[in-house]
Amino acid sequence: MNIDCKNIYDTLIIRLTGELDLLVSEKLREFIDIKIKENQSRVLILNLEKVSFVDSSGLGVIIGRYKKISAQKGKMYIAGAQPMVEQILVLSGINKLIPLCGNEQEIIKNYREDGV
Repeated sequence: MNIDCKNIYDTLIIRLTGELDLLVSEKLREFIDIKIKENQSRVLILNLEKVSFVDSSGLGVIIGRYKKISAQKGKMYIAGAQPMVEQILVLSGINKLIPLCGNEQEIIKNYREDGV
């Protein structure tokens, strides 16, 4: 799993490549939590465009980060999930908590217009 991180304003963008599974879940959780704290992020965008698989531990990381950012009155979005990964997110119900969007630019444009 490769992790790329970018900040725009108060937004933390995490771009992942590979599989989000038990082997990388703990490292990813720690990495995102540190970055949220360091940057005082209010918006978290998790870009799954290049993620080929998500297992239950990966879903746990996603839900945990949602809870963390929500507790800080922030918002979380998932961008670019491929059809197979999107199906896992929908079957798990994550899409009811976290909006699934086509790309990062769409998210940034929409929440800036909404005044987040």
